[in-house]
Amino acid sequence: MQDYSALRDAIRDVVDFPKEGIIFKDIMPMLAQPELLKLSVQAFCETAAGQKIDKVVGIDARGFIFGSAVAMELGAGFVPIRKKGKLPWMTNAISYSLEYGEATVEIHQDSIKPGERVLIVDDLLATGGTAAAAVSLVQSLDADLVGISFLIELEFLNGRQLLPTKNIHSIIQY
Repeated sequence: MQDYSALRDAIRDVVDFPKEGIIFKDIMPMLAQPELLKLSVQAFCETAAGQKIDKVVGIDARGFIFGSAVAMELGAGFVPIRKKGKLPWMTNAISYSLEYGEATVEIHQDSIKPGERVLIVDDLLATGGTAAAAVSLVQSLDADLVGISFLIELEFLNGRQLLPTKNIHSIIQY
């Protein structure tokens, strides 16, 4: 596996954002550097090596940045999971708890066909609530969940425990 320390080095900590006690992992300095953006997309693609992927699902909003690029590299379609009220067609929705509140996310009902092989992509795995909601939405469409890949995992929050698959990858761990 490649060395991803340059990605880690470009991620900045923002203390007390979005609320007191949270240390936000800001990936924007990393994304602003073309070579690191390319490296991050390559790293996501490596997590799916040898797998046939029909759709890449990106979670609102930073998952969109990576998900669409990964989908292009893998020759797959891209499907967004968005916050409630942002998708204009018939949706499946799920509400869940996250580190600092409650949320509802949705997916278009016709975005994934039954049996399609899906990779979920997001920037961060923290407590696992958002990722678990995304898994539930993908499963509600009878897809075959191939794996879940994150740029960053906050291991001390044990978010993996909420996810029903063993095929979970994180590129950078804290």
